[in-house]
Amino acid sequence: MAQIDANGINIEYDDRGSGEPLLMVMGLGGQLVDWPDDFVDVFVERGFRVIRFDNRDIGLSTAFHWKPIGTVRLALSRLFRRTPKSGYQISDMADDAAGLLDAIGVDSAHVIGVSMGAMIGQALAIQHPTKVRSLTSIMSNTGDGKAGRTSAKLLAKMVRLPAPEPETAVDQAVQIGRYIAGAEFDERRFREQADVSFRRSFRPAGVARQLNAIIASPDRTSQLATVAAPTLVVHGLMDDLVLPSGGLATAAAISGSRLLMFPDMGHDLPRARWAELADAVRINADRAAVTV
Repeated sequence: MAQIDANGINIEYDDRGSGEPLLMVMGLGGQLVDWPDDFVDVFVERGFRVIRFDNRDIGLSTAFHWKPIGTVRLALSRLFRRTPKSGYQISDMADDAAGLLDAIGVDSAHVIGVSMGAMIGQALAIQHPTKVRSLTSIMSNTGDGKAGRTSAKLLAKMVRLPAPEPETAVDQAVQIGRYIAGAEFDERRFREQADVSFRRSFRPAGVARQLNAIIASPDRTSQLATVAAPTLVVHGLMDDLVLPSGGLATAAAISGSRLLMFPDMGHDLPRARWAELADAVRINADRAAVTV
């Protein structure tokens, strides 16, 4: 792993493989190590050079210091569709991704993002269209505040969670994993991965700021109509954190996009679906006109 200056901040990244560049963009609070090595290997085997990185405010990338709005107030902002103040937005995080590609000498890449990472990928395709060869948007939404909301039952559980502490962070992550995963949730592997992540970096304030940025960011629906990159939209039918309507809305917003729905997937990437997902990403990438 290495660090590089990009878009005015320091970004920690990892670069594996030697094929077509594939930028993986992680979701809320997720670090580059939350793309497991064996998951990355599946994509390297399909001819990709995989680039992972820590989004701003998380992992080992630059931390910010503005005070985020509390979780309950953010939930109320989303419920009543009010825009909270925020020190940065999804658009800024997309500029980070573009800056990283520039800094490592990659003119354009296939892009795959999950949840908030898919929002960043969408914004990257809108703001920097020549940098995106193809786009895969997984378990996300368009930011319209209607489609892909969190189920009321899950939201009630999430807002009651205590503030994470270093001693309880792994246990709480596993609890959240149980809440949001689909039928194939592997608690042992999830706990091992959470332990790796929290030993590497523990930044709850950064997670809160990223959440603030999601809620504060504008609707991307109309701008998604301009996306020309071949697009694959993936969603789990068991997803209660971002309801499947988010995937449907995203696919509807991007002309020519393809929609893949997994009946056993929640807000997670079940190991049993990795090969199928990687094959679908490969097929979508092959739709791109750009060659290496």
